[in-house]
Amino acid sequence: MAGLMAGFGRYTHAIVRGTPESLAKGALRSSQAEVDVTIAQREHDAYVHVLRTTLGLEILELPADETLPDCVFVEDAAVVCGDTALITRPGAESRRGETEAMKGALKELNLNVVEMTDESATLEGGDVLFTGREFFVGLSKRTNQRGAEILADAFKDYAVSTVPVSEGLHLKSFCSMGGPGLIIIGSSEPAQKALKIMQQMSDHRYDKLTVPDDLAANCIYMNLPNKGHVLLHCTSEEFPESVKVFEKLKDHMLIPVSNMEKRKVDGALTCCSVLINKKANN
Repeated sequence: MAGLMAGFGRYTHAIVRGTPESLAKGALRSSQAEVDVTIAQREHDAYVHVLRTTLGLEILELPADETLPDCVFVEDAAVVCGDTALITRPGAESRRGETEAMKGALKELNLNVVEMTDESATLEGGDVLFTGREFFVGLSKRTNQRGAEILADAFKDYAVSTVPVSEGLHLKSFCSMGGPGLIIIGSSEPAQKALKIMQQMSDHRYDKLTVPDDLAANCIYMNLPNKGHVLLHCTSEEFPESVKVFEKLKDHMLIPVSNMEKRKVDGALTCCSVLINKKANN
């Protein structure tokens, strides 16, 4: 298992997608907040700039599709681990067309692409937390038991446990990984309950970093050559108290990234990229 953990957080490539104008009016959302698509596009450009320029990842950027208002949220269309990529079947029917371009991008990267064809299954990547040791899959409005079973079949090297998501859109709406063995978790009762279930399901003892704001718990962790531990997290303008908690991570390069507009349509930092560790010979 140590060998499996050694590469946790290593990434070489990221798939991202442009932000369509249709996001403002057409994207799915749980609130009625007005979205300024120009600001959303600017924030997304800054996010991609961090991945490409600050962190040195190879970026594969798919064009925005105006007929798919949520298409910038690429994480939901695929789950990638090692050299296998599972094309998901989003729970929201209006999002199912997003997987086609994602499939093309993953094939371009020579990954072993597995498609979820069972029409009774739903799975969105925002419900999938990979810890480096195992998968936790949130059973939410968008992901069901059959989707979790197909994921388990695609990634047979890892244990897969399911976690009920009673509030929030996805499992990763209130948690993410902050490093090997470290789960960042929101402080709400549903978030803490989900963490308790994850700890009970696992043979491993995870450390936790609790932040006051559930949405601030969605971060991107990487472990990169010449950079070490990296954490992309919310800005102090968005969640000042949570940012103070991240400052305790003295060994991490902390990079605040604004996500204020896309948060209005339930988007989080992990939603906007699919991260891949591509071996040189792939």
